[in-house]
Amino acid sequence: MTHQLILKKPLAFFDLETTGINVAKDRIIDICVIKALPDGDVIRKTQRVNPGMPIPLESSMIHGIYDDDVVDAPPFKSVARTLAQFMDGCDLAGFNCNRFDVPLLVEEFLRANVDFDMKNRRLVDAQRIFHLMEPRNLSAAYKFYCSKELVGAHGAEADTIASLEVLNAQVQRYMGMVAKADNGQEVIIDNDMDILHSLTANANVDLAGRIILNAKGEEVFNFGKHKGLSVLEVLKKEPSFYDWMLKGDFPLDTKRRLTEIKLRTFIQSNGKR
Repeated sequence: MTHQLILKKPLAFFDLETTGINVAKDRIIDICVIKALPDGDVIRKTQRVNPGMPIPLESSMIHGIYDDDVVDAPPFKSVARTLAQFMDGCDLAGFNCNRFDVPLLVEEFLRANVDFDMKNRRLVDAQRIFHLMEPRNLSAAYKFYCSKELVGAHGAEADTIASLEVLNAQVQRYMGMVAKADNGQEVIIDNDMDILHSLTANANVDLAGRIILNAKGEEVFNFGKHKGLSVLEVLKKEPSFYDWMLKGDFPLDTKRRLTEIKLRTFIQSNGKR
C-alpha cells in the first residue's frame, strides 16, 4: 500500500472503536494507526485494548466488539508509550477525527500519564473536507437522486415537490438494501412507511430534543446539568426543576411533554396506593 500525498513529515491516519462517545468517560477498545511517510510508503499498527469497563451492548452492536473479545487484551496504559512513540512527530488525520478521535486519544494518553504533545501537529479531517465539497442539502440530493437542477430552491412549493421526488427515487434505488439505524439495528429498506420511519426517526420525546429516550427506552434530559439523567428521577429529587422549565424559554411542546411525564408519574403513584 502506498499513497500520493505530498508530505513534509509523517501523517498518522487513525481510527478508534470505543465503549461509547463520551470523551470524558468512555475508553478505547481498538485502535488502528496507518502512518503515511513522505517517501510514499505506509506503516500499519493495530491494537486491541481492554477498556477496564464493560462494553455497552449498543456500542458492541455497532462495531462488533464484545467483552469477551477484549478480556485478554492489554490495558491502554501498557501500550500507550509504544503508541505515542509510533505517532511521534506525525501530523494526525482521520474521518471525523477532530470532533471525537483526537480528543479521546489525547484523553487516554493523559490518563496513562504519557506525554502526547499536540503542539506543532497539523490536524486533517477528511469528513470536514467531504462536507465542505459535497453539500448535503436538498439541491444536492435532488441532483444526485433525480439528475435535475432544483429551480426555485428555498421556495416552499419547489422544495416540497423536490422532497417527494427525492424520497421516491431513494426508495427505488435502495429497495432491498440493508441500512443501519442510529440504534445499531439493521433495517432492510422497503417501500413501507413503517420501515422508513424506523430508519429515520430520532429518539426525541419532544420535537426540540430536550428530552430523549435512552438505550433502555427511558425518558432522560438531553441538556444542562441533568443531561442523561432520568426525567422521573430528577422530578422526584428536584421538583423545582419542573417549575423552572415551565417558566423558562423552552418550546411549548417540550413543556407539554414534560407535564405529561409528571402527570403520568402522579397517576402511577396514586394507583399504587
